[in-house]
Amino acid sequence: MSVTGQTFGQHLPDQVEKISSLTDAQLELLADVRELHKERSALEREYAVKLQLLAKKAADKKAKKIVALVLGNEPTKAWDENTIAKSTLDKAYTQLIAAMTEASRDHVNLAEAIDVKVVEPLRAAEKRHEEVKKKEIQYYQKLLADRDRVYSDRTKSKQKYDEECAEVESYRQKQERSADDRHAERAARQYEQQQIDMLNSKNAYLISIAVANKVKEKFYSEDLPALENELQELQTRLLTRFVEIVKDAQELQLQHLDTLRSHLTATEATLDAVNPQADQDLFIDYNIAPFSPPPDWAFEPSAVHYDHGNMSVEPAPKVYLQNRLSKCRTKLQELEPVLSSKQKEADQLRKLVDTYTLNSTLGDPNEVLDNYLDARHESTFYATSGVVLTTESETIAAALQGDEGAQSPHTFKSSSFSIPTTCAYCKSSIWGLSKQGKTCKACGISVHSKCELKLPADCPGTRHGSRTHTPSGSLSDISRTSSTISRPECLGPSTSSGEVTPTPSSFARASHTSEEKGPTARVLFDFTPTSPFELAVSADSIVHVLVEDDGSGWVKVADESGAKGLVPASYVEFLDATPASSSSTASLSSGTQPTPGEYVRGLYSYKASGPDEIDVEEGKLIRLTDGPTGGRNYADGWWEGVDENGKTGIFPSNYVEPV
Repeated sequence: MSVTGQTFGQHLPDQVEKISSLTDAQLELLADVRELHKERSALEREYAVKLQLLAKKAADKKAKKIVALVLGNEPTKAWDENTIAKSTLDKAYTQLIAAMTEASRDHVNLAEAIDVKVVEPLRAAEKRHEEVKKKEIQYYQKLLADRDRVYSDRTKSKQKYDEECAEVESYRQKQERSADDRHAERAARQYEQQQIDMLNSKNAYLISIAVANKVKEKFYSEDLPALENELQELQTRLLTRFVEIVKDAQELQLQHLDTLRSHLTATEATLDAVNPQADQDLFIDYNIAPFSPPPDWAFEPSAVHYDHGNMSVEPAPKVYLQNRLSKCRTKLQELEPVLSSKQKEADQLRKLVDTYTLNSTLGDPNEVLDNYLDARHESTFYATSGVVLTTESETIAAALQGDEGAQSPHTFKSSSFSIPTTCAYCKSSIWGLSKQGKTCKACGISVHSKCELKLPADCPGTRHGSRTHTPSGSLSDISRTSSTISRPECLGPSTSSGEVTPTPSSFARASHTSEEKGPTARVLFDFTPTSPFELAVSADSIVHVLVEDDGSGWVKVADESGAKGLVPASYVEFLDATPASSSSTASLSSGTQPTPGEYVRGLYSYKASGPDEIDVEEGKLIRLTDGPTGGRNYADGWWEGVDENGKTGIFPSNYVEPV
C-alpha cells in the first residue's frame, strides 16, 4: 500500500518536467470537462440522443488520457487497469461520464444554467492555473539559468586561468630571450606582473568552484524541492477547484432532473471522494527513479602550468583577496536585512493563504497566493546571492587565516581621463574618455578598473600626492562645477555655447600657487555668478588678481570690499603687470651652447592645449626648470621645462624620458 502524505520535493528529486506534465494533464482535464459541459449545454437542447453521443466521446477521451492523468506520461513501474482504478480522480471521472450516459433528456433552462455556473468557471480556473503554472515554469527556467550562470562562471574562470598560465609561460620565454637585451628589465616586470595576474585568476577560479558547488547544493536540496512542492500545491488547488465546479454542475442537475437524482448522487459521492493527496501519492509511487546529485567540482591544474589546489596568499594575490573579502562582506551586510525582510514577508503571506484556505469568507486565497509566490521566489534568489557571498567570504577568510589587511578600503568611482594618467598600481597610463579607470573619492588616486582589487586597502581618507589635490581649491577644479557663464554675448568674446572647457593641464596643481595679493586688473564686463564659487563684479571696477588663469579660463580675484571668487579671465584686463602665468622666454636658441641642467627627450608628440603648456616633439630635448616647484616637482604627472625655442611651460611627464 502506498505511503500517504508524501511530497514531490522529497520523493521526486529533479523531476520538475515530469510533474509539470502532470499539471498539463490536469489542465487538459479541466479543458475536457469544460468542453464537455459546453457541448452538453447544446446537446441538452437536442435531448437524450445527443447527450449519449457526448458521453461516449468523453469516455473515449478519458480512455486515451487517463494514464497520463493518473500515472504520468512515462511511469517507472508496471501498471494495469487495477492501478488506474485506485485513482480517486479516475473514479469520479468515470462516474461523471456514466451519469451523462444514463441521462436521456434535459431542457433549455438546465443548459443555460450549465453555461453560467459550469462552463465559464472552468474556463476561468483553467486560465488562472495555466498562468500560475506558466509562472512556475518560468521561475524554474530562471533557477536553471541562474544555476547555469554560476556553472558558466566556473568554466570561464577555468578558461581564464588556463590563458593566464599560458601567458606566464610566454612572458617567461620572452624574459629568457631578452636576458642580455636593453628590454630585460621591462620583460622581467611584465613576467612578474603576469605571474600575479595568473595567481589572481587561479584564486578567482577556486572561488568560482566553491561558489558553483554551494549553488549546486542549494539548487538540488532547497530550490528544486521547494518548486516541486509549489507545483504539488498548485495541482491540489486545481483539482479542488475542479471538484467544486463539477459539484456545482451536479447540483444543477439535481434541481432540474429528479429522475437523474440517483445517478447524480452517486457522481457527487465520487467527486467528494477525490483526494488530490492520495492521487499524488499514487503518481509518486509510479514515478520514483534513482537519483544522485552531481559530484562536486575540484581544482583542475592547467595543462601548461603545474600548480596545486591551494589558494595563493603571496603578497600581491593576498591584496586582491583582502579587497574581494571586504567587498563580499559589505554586500552581505547590505543583503542580510533585505533577505530577512523578504523571508518574513513570505512567511506572513503563507499564513494568510492558509487562513483564507480554511475560511474562504475571510478572503480569496488565490489572490494572496500570487503575492506569496512572488515573495517566495524573490526570497529564493536573495538567499542564493547570500550563499554566493557567504561562500566567497568563508573561502577567502580561510585562505587569509586572519590576515585581512588594512580596513580602510578605497571608495572608487568610475572616471574618464582626458589626458594620460598614471595608474597608482601598475604605473602604466590610463587612456580613454569612456570610463577607462576608477578614482578614489576619498584620496583621489586613479587606477585601471582591472587594478581596483589589486590595490591595498590603505586609503588615507584625504587627497594628496595627486594631480587633483587642491588644499584651497584650484581654479580649474572649481570651474568644472559650473558649466555656463551668464552674460550677454555682445559684451565680450565667448564660445558659441558659453561653456568653458578646461585644458588637460588645468587639472594639474602647481604647489606654489598662493592667494597673495596679486596684480591689479580692471573689469571689462558685468558678471553675475552662477555658483557659490564665483564673484559678482561690475564693469570698470578694480579688482586684485589672487590666482591667475591656469588654462581653465578663470581667475580668482578680490574686490575692494575684500570678497573673493572666480570670474572669467576674459572679463578682466591687467593694469600694472603682465600675468605671471604668461609664457616666459629663456636663452635657449639653436645657435647657443646648451644651458647646464637636467634634460629630457620626447618619446611621443604632444600638442599644447593651454597657454601654460609647451609642445613635446619626439626626439627633441627639453630642459627641466630648477627650484622646489619647478621641473619634476611641479605636480604629479606634469613637469615644467624650457623647450628649444626658449618657451617655459608644463608638459606630461609620461611623454618624455631622462637623457
